[in-house]
Amino acid sequence: MAFFKLIRLHNLIFIAFIQYVMQKIILLPLLQIYGFESGLSTSMLNLLIVATMLIAAGGYVLNDYFDVKIDRLNQPDKLIIGNQISRNTAMLMHLFLTAAGIISGLFAAYFARSVSLALIFIVVPGLLWFYSASYKRQFLIGNLVVAFNAALSILIVAIDQLAFLQKEFGKLIFETPIPTEMYAWIGSFALFAFLTTWIREIIKDMEDEPGDREMECRTMPIKWGRQNTTWFTISLIALTNFALYTLSTLYLPFEGTLTVRYLIFGISLPSLILIYLLWNAKTQANYHQASTLTKIIMLIGVLYAFIFYFLQAKSHGITMFGIFTVK
Repeated sequence: MAFFKLIRLHNLIFIAFIQYVMQKIILLPLLQIYGFESGLSTSMLNLLIVATMLIAAGGYVLNDYFDVKIDRLNQPDKLIIGNQISRNTAMLMHLFLTAAGIISGLFAAYFARSVSLALIFIVVPGLLWFYSASYKRQFLIGNLVVAFNAALSILIVAIDQLAFLQKEFGKLIFETPIPTEMYAWIGSFALFAFLTTWIREIIKDMEDEPGDREMECRTMPIKWGRQNTTWFTISLIALTNFALYTLSTLYLPFEGTLTVRYLIFGISLPSLILIYLLWNAKTQANYHQASTLTKIIMLIGVLYAFIFYFLQAKSHGITMFGIFTVK
């Protein structure tokens, strides 16, 4: 149980779920509309997901390895490294998980014939090392690194899929609307992941401020103060909602108001509750509650993929899940 807590098993499952949804619920229907097969088999998708999960797990272990002193101040009851798992064992875990993730990622890149994919699986582990060792204690950059990695974990699904299409059809695939459509949709989900992850990381910094201040970190709440940080976070929440409504109004090709209703009740109302929680937050427990709500909003945003699938099936007459059509 200590190991599963250390690698944040629930977060890894969430990552796998998102990547699976992006491929099966977003990309596959887009390809069906244009009469293309995916070319990316389930085994190849699973290899990509496993590689991502392993590197993320290694990153979580490394993060806790470097944060032992801070965690002893912020959440001593949840401290694993140094209590249930030794520091040496934790470092060995990190090295094993990261190495296995890089090897799996390079195999995925090899089968896809994608240099870009290979570079991602080489660069990201290094980025996670610098984040855990230094960046997370610095102003702004640590938050942006985590948000960037969250977005990248979504984008690589499109990179992998396009690589398999290019492997099969060559440059002819770029004469179709498929690459643009793929990156537009997956990019929108990635942008949402970037913004919501950034929001959550700032909230976590406010939650962890006492220990971070003791260890002379330079996070946003320490540099700007809680009030200014709260205003900035609320601005990011507003920006996220504004971006979603702008994209849905200007670019969504679907008729009806299902998307707008989903945004209002699924994203905007929880966002208002989140703003209320942040504005009235006083204790670490209050900020933890706000952080949890942010994760729920992230999940609701990902689940819009099923609404997308339904609307695509209704508009273009494609079969949902290979079982039924929508009229």
